[in-house]
Amino acid sequence: MQFSNFMDTYPTFTFTLAKEGSRFASVDEIIAELKEKISADPIACFIADFDHYAHTSALPNGEIAEGISAAKSLIFCFGIKLPSPQAMAPRPRSFGVCELTDSFVITFMQAPNPQMNEVMQGWVKALAE
Repeated sequence: MQFSNFMDTYPTFTFTLAKEGSRFASVDEIIAELKEKISADPIACFIADFDHYAHTSALPNGEIAEGISAAKSLIFCFGIKLPSPQAMAPRPRSFGVCELTDSFVITFMQAPNPQMNEVMQGWVKALAE
């Protein structure tokens, strides 16, 4: 699991899962596994799936980096507190899952709540088990 500030601004976790030796054959299988984790969590709530690849490829000037063959987002929320209107800015949470030639790349932004970061990291790391 790598941490970086994407575009020098967005605190992002990135996990790369090699296809070789993986139990996953597609982005959809990874999304399904993460959905199961969300469904089993007592405070997480599934919101939606978004096919970013299909959306971007359908645009007249859509650009997709070379090597990306699938890209979907899994949108969900932990939302255990709503202490102010500003708390809405980093919500909901999402996992981005991209398929590359030889790997899957799973990304998500750091949550304001450290416990939620640990939960999300655990879910993603479990994909390699």
